[in-house]
Amino acid sequence: MDFELGDRIRIEKDGNTYEGVVMPSNTDHIVVKMVSGYNAGVDPEGANITLLEKAGPKKAPKTKPDKAKEQRKLPKVTILSTGGTIASKVDYRTGAVTAQFSADDIVDAIPELTEIADINGRVIYNILSENMKTEYWTDLAGAVAQEIEKGADGIIIAHGTDTMMYSAAALSFMLKTPVPIVFVGSQRSADRPSSDNAMNAICATKVAVSDIAEVCVVMHDTTCDDRCAIHFGTKVRKMHTSRRDAFQSINSDPIGYIDHSTHKIETILPFSKRGSQKLELKNTLEPKCALVKFVPGADPDVLSYYIDSGYKGLVIEGTGLGHVSTDWIPNIKRATESGIPVIMTSQCLNGRVCDRVYDTGRDILKAGAIEGEDMLPEVALVKLMWALGQNDDVEEIMRSNIGHEMTDSTLK
Repeated sequence: MDFELGDRIRIEKDGNTYEGVVMPSNTDHIVVKMVSGYNAGVDPEGANITLLEKAGPKKAPKTKPDKAKEQRKLPKVTILSTGGTIASKVDYRTGAVTAQFSADDIVDAIPELTEIADINGRVIYNILSENMKTEYWTDLAGAVAQEIEKGADGIIIAHGTDTMMYSAAALSFMLKTPVPIVFVGSQRSADRPSSDNAMNAICATKVAVSDIAEVCVVMHDTTCDDRCAIHFGTKVRKMHTSRRDAFQSINSDPIGYIDHSTHKIETILPFSKRGSQKLELKNTLEPKCALVKFVPGADPDVLSYYIDSGYKGLVIEGTGLGHVSTDWIPNIKRATESGIPVIMTSQCLNGRVCDRVYDTGRDILKAGAIEGEDMLPEVALVKLMWALGQNDDVEEIMRSNIGHEMTDSTLK
């Protein structure tokens, strides 16, 4: 059967029928994107294959401006690729997923994006997100600012899901933006069945051309291919290792939702509108900060290590309302008296820290710790890195709501 990428075909084999668009494949199997959004890979040997629709002749490179495109006046969107599963494929030699696609490859694999915006691709890094570093956040924020200054109407950041919430939080503090900055990823690579990369990328592109001028994360809201949620970059967390609806807003509703079939955006929370603020970049960070999880019986010398090793700030993930055992309190005091700010957060995730209820909490406050309100521990860590990078009062910054990291009720 003579068919090409983009053609619609039907494959019948072993009593099963697969109908969809031919997708790229680096094996002998034929991969089709079905109407359900799932990919199917079928060994063509012994299969009955029917060509249903040709994709159409490939257009020759244009030497003149595309008048139709000009008349549509598509907004300009830059995809900044850092790697991750959305920009990856399976290495069939090892069976592992590796970051191998560039931003342009994403557009080639998901041509629907070019119907929404005039896409420009740029690779910043090509790493899996566990290899992200604080200095990379600084570079990424600078690249975003450059693209906005060059006239981008929206920015999409293709990012691995494991540490996406850290990067989204970092850019939420480092940038004030007049346009949408949208983090997007996928839980399953493009050439695996049930990949979520295409739907997430399409929804992210629609958000990137919307009026939501926030640093946000756009990912599947349910396990179905029905809608994506739009999360504030400081209120979102990956809550499952592999589900497509892994990302959830914590201590907050999402900004809203985008319907995959209609592309209609429904907003729930107030947000900064496109053009309502000028671009501002403050991307200096202090990387020598640590997130310390308290557990029963933990030796307080854990804090001594960081104090004596030259760390500049500490976030403690305490129990309940933000507690540690009483034998930790002298070291908290030693840290704060040494000029090392200590931020108290909670392992509970939902709810806020309040160290005024029990004696232990009151003693923690007397030792100089700062309540992290309802910030997620990882967000408090990133915010502290950013606060220490500014020539300003760190405690005042940590108590202020900079990028939606604290709900309004915490500011009373």
